[in-house]
Amino acid sequence: MNINGKVIALSVVLCVCLIMKQLPCRAKYVSNNDQDTSVNVPIGGNAWRLDKDTIGGNISNAGIVNWTNKNAVFVTYVRFAKAGRFKLFLNLKVADGMTALTISALNKTRNIRVEGSSLTAHYAGEWIVNDTGYVAIKIAGRSKTGSIYADISSLALTGPNIKENTSFVRDNEGDFFYWGRRGPSVHLGYVIPDNKNAEWFYNEVTVPKNNDVLGSYFMACGFGEGYFGMQVNSPAERHILFSVWSPFNTDDPKKIPDDQKIVMVKKGANVHTGEFGSEGSGGQSYMLYNWKAGNTYKFLVKAKPDGNDHTVYTAWFFAPEANEWHLIASFSRPQTNTYLKHLHSFLENFDPEQGTITRKVYFNNEWIADENGKWTELNKARFTADNTGAKGYRMDYSGGVDGGAFYLQNCGFFNNYTTRNIIFDRLLSRKMPDVALDKLP
Repeated sequence: MNINGKVIALSVVLCVCLIMKQLPCRAKYVSNNDQDTSVNVPIGGNAWRLDKDTIGGNISNAGIVNWTNKNAVFVTYVRFAKAGRFKLFLNLKVADGMTALTISALNKTRNIRVEGSSLTAHYAGEWIVNDTGYVAIKIAGRSKTGSIYADISSLALTGPNIKENTSFVRDNEGDFFYWGRRGPSVHLGYVIPDNKNAEWFYNEVTVPKNNDVLGSYFMACGFGEGYFGMQVNSPAERHILFSVWSPFNTDDPKKIPDDQKIVMVKKGANVHTGEFGSEGSGGQSYMLYNWKAGNTYKFLVKAKPDGNDHTVYTAWFFAPEANEWHLIASFSRPQTNTYLKHLHSFLENFDPEQGTITRKVYFNNEWIADENGKWTELNKARFTADNTGAKGYRMDYSGGVDGGAFYLQNCGFFNNYTTRNIIFDRLLSRKMPDVALDKLP
């Protein structure tokens, strides 16, 4: 129909139905804009229940399932690379009866009624994005006449601002629903001067107050064959963790041949040792220690080739509360003849339910010492991210130099990210580590 020279198209956007694999479209959205594009946002890799509970509704790889609790509210995050409008569809089914839902985003709320036991695309409304960055889309239940509110598998967004670089976890290939909900891990790769044998690596770590988020690993001294840092494992438990990988490539430590196993040489008081798997396998040690956010802790690791095709790795931890160096453990790695290489630090979240919370850490005063105990300060580091960040599935990561220290930050869906693969320079502190290497426990 043509009215005053303007064409009114009474049709639903076809691309939305196609991207939903030709699901039925119970939609009222009217569009005749050839520039509109659409994306399908899987709930399984991009959503959380706000109260972190699982009773009466939870997030699975299939999306929101078993939703019976009226107080359960779910939030999905999408990062827009361009300002503009978008239309929102919910791909869902209702086992029986009718359900009333409330959809909230960008300070605007829409109420919709849905029904139907087959997976269907339901139009929820239109929103305006005023700037680039993350948008939180919340879904709450108002009422239901059936047994559950709805099983919701994904959201479909369409509009001229929906581009290929809109950021969210796109699929579960490679278990990315799990990795995406954990959030991006970020790293600092320290630049080592040429012709230096790094037998020792020293680093100082400070987690700002209120940044000691559950599930965080603040890794201070990483090297080619292992890592050493501190974790928040539960509300009541924190670890100082030191691990060395076996040269045998497996995620199952039981499959490591005897001649390629990591052997514990010694360990400190109150240190637990054993094996680890799932991300490579090898020897692991940890000490329970209630470290405090806001305090600075010192980490020291040593790698010494023994001349028999083994390298012995040893880690020490210094807490200001104890004012002394504590031996964590010493491991012998077979088929290895090297000093410390590929020195790095990282920040990761290992609890998918905590991927919505931002955490930050400072790394400062990095030094290496050669086999003669001569110290050299490291003040350059390359900033990188894991595949979750590199693929653009999560963009809530940053790093840089602040107050003379390197820092890393991730998770929580903050908007300002840092370009990957750039090198940061911090000012030289010229504060050589105050440690008597020959008197360590």
